[in-house]
Amino acid sequence: QWLLVVVDGGSCVADCEPHLFMQRQLREMLGRERDRLDKLWLIADEAPVAPALRASLEAAPGTTVLRTDAAALAAWLQPATGHGLGQHLYLVDPMGRWMWRSPAQPTADDAQKIKRVIDKLLRASGSWDRAGRP
Repeated sequence: QWLLVVVDGGSCVADCEPHLFMQRQLREMLGRERDRLDKLWLIADEAPVAPALRASLEAAPGTTVLRTDAAALAAWLQPATGHGLGQHLYLVDPMGRWMWRSPAQPTADDAQKIKRVIDKLLRASGSWDRAGRP
């Protein structure tokens, strides 16, 4: 299962909600391949998540929301030089390695470019594993 990851604080200010919206839209744009991509929001602080936001994220198909240690997160995902973790979307492969990050502060204009990257990676990974392999 591939992951499309958003990183931000629980208060979800600035780029957070647009990133969560783009994450949902990108998954839906994948059509029949969308089931191979899960949405994940990693929260790196103790701020509470607004109940309305949490409810909308949990609607089917839901976004998994996890709190994580900021230091461990910074050791795993790497933002572009001069940018913060929360300014990108990250694509993580089934082995848990981040394979790609979006441009900093992606816009709606970037959505088609991002979708093409995701499409290519999903297509290339289609032969990585086969059902029933020993």
